[in-house]
Amino acid sequence: MIDSPLIDATIDIAFKEDIGDGDHTTLSCIPHDLQGRARLLVKEDGILCGVELAKKIFAKFDPTLKMTQFLHDGDAIKKGDIAFVVEGKTISILQTERLVLNFMQRLSGIATQTHEYVKLLEGTNTKILDTRKTTPGLRLLEKYAVKTGGGENHRIGLYDMILIKDNHIDYAGGVTKAITKTKEYLKEKGKDLKIEVEARTLDEIKEILKFDVERILIDNFTPEETKVAVALINGKCKTESSGGITKESIRAYAEAGVDYISVGALTHHINSLDLSLKAF
Repeated sequence: MIDSPLIDATIDIAFKEDIGDGDHTTLSCIPHDLQGRARLLVKEDGILCGVELAKKIFAKFDPTLKMTQFLHDGDAIKKGDIAFVVEGKTISILQTERLVLNFMQRLSGIATQTHEYVKLLEGTNTKILDTRKTTPGLRLLEKYAVKTGGGENHRIGLYDMILIKDNHIDYAGGVTKAITKTKEYLKEKGKDLKIEVEARTLDEIKEILKFDVERILIDNFTPEETKVAVALINGKCKTESSGGITKESIRAYAEAGVDYISVGALTHHINSLDLSLKAF
């Protein structure tokens, strides 16, 4: 995922956005041939993410920069740790500093938050899923951070899985029509995509179960209602809970027996981790 052309394009756009026609502060006061070094300093406990991306950024901007790595994506980190040292042209270090930090702080924040959710489910068989509630242009990176934190990726976009949600059902004229039309479309297009269908009531679950689907999304049920829904589905397909599930309530949903819990907050409601790139 980290080697996707989309990520290369994102880095290019980020450089254009930040540097424009030149970092005039650096170019005006730092000698072109001055050599320097800086270390990535951890200032807050959490899960590290973005070291592999930092490598790509440094190499893309200035292949002569040398990075010595001490920690890896997915490592538990504590205040005072040094993730890596980068050395080479000082002007290159200064021009890449903010981009590396912006990415690493956000991705580490996502990985840390995901890890916290995953720990809450220890001892159950339920897995944490992310959603499409990601920052436009940064989806692959944010989903990489979720994986780094121990979570699982849901679909990447609208193209790699079918997810028939409430609006699809209402616009299509009901559950049966939505699923029937979807299966006809997939057959016509020669596509083999897994189908997930959202259910708002037990009656909708019963209707969905008349078809062969991969997963039922049990949406906005209470933990008690979810337990009833899981019993009704009885292993005929995978189950997923979503809808306002918090750190305080997530354990109850897992104990209701669902296979997955999707949490939009993994990527859209996070605090970036405090990191800095310091000269020494």
